[in-house]
Amino acid sequence: MDSLNIDWNQEAVKSAKEYLSMTGFSCKGLIEQLSSSAGDKYTVDQATYGAKQAGGC
Repeated sequence: MDSLNIDWNQEAVKSAKEYLSMTGFSCKGLIEQLSSSAGDKYTVDQATYGAKQAGGC
């Protein structure tokens, strides 16, 4: 397990792209979905990065 180097920012980008392909989200809504405890549970910084890189903001 120590050898796993997961880039959570890139994972957030992938998740954001998936959400955007399914339905329209506002920038704020996408960040909230990505960082929600009922959603993907990324940090707000990771969710913001993902939303911006995916073109949602």
